[in-house]
Amino acid sequence: MARIKGAMATRKRRKKVLKAAKGYYGSKHRLFKTAKQAVMKSGQYAYIGRKQKKREFRRIWISRISAACKMNGINYSSFMNGLKKADIQLNRKMLSEIAIADPEGFKSLVETAKDALA
Repeated sequence: MARIKGAMATRKRRKKVLKAAKGYYGSKHRLFKTAKQAVMKSGQYAYIGRKQKKREFRRIWISRISAACKMNGINYSSFMNGLKKADIQLNRKMLSEIAIADPEGFKSLVETAKDALA
């Protein structure tokens, strides 16, 4: 019986890696060995980045809410505490959108929070 070599599978595997490395600088998109290393490292960066993205957006939302609160004469932590006591359940993403798009609506939320604290 004839011996089967893995030429097709090897070529397919290498083409997949080189396709993923398309656009990389220098030999990283030409040579299999360096391309494989670059693709593996970029996969690690992508995995980490997906976690970091969530943190970054939360920081942005909090900064926006904090700035809008300062314009309305209250600090961020007091505002969030007031919302919790007033039983208003809005997440930070929606609060930041309201602060940008509807300043009057945000002002009413601040007044509600202040009333709940008093």
